[in-house]
Amino acid sequence: MESGRRRRWSEAEKLRIVVESASGPQLVSATARRHGLSPSQLFGWRRALLVKDQTPAPTANFVPAIVVPDHSGAAMATPSPARSPRIEIVLRGGRRLIVEGAVDTTVTLKLARGLEALR
Repeated sequence: MESGRRRRWSEAEKLRIVVESASGPQLVSATARRHGLSPSQLFGWRRALLVKDQTPAPTANFVPAIVVPDHSGAAMATPSPARSPRIEIVLRGGRRLIVEGAVDTTVTLKLARGLEALR
């Protein structure tokens, strides 16, 4: 290693050496030695280059929204799908009795009592 006069490296030279140290199987220390640098100086250049290249993440901006009532007379309501009547009875032990369609409450009650008696 040289000692004595301090060498000034241009940004282009630093970039070329950093790229060389990152492109290939050679170690950073070998690249530093080849150019008369200490490995810590080359690592410092690499770190500085990474910091310089990092751009801050864009911040979220909000756009004001104005809600205007629709006076056209045509409401745009989405129809909900028609459902058939449904009764769900939870029995002891987590069993469920589900009856869909036209429900006869007397029959449903008898069925629930019969299932509970089976335990």
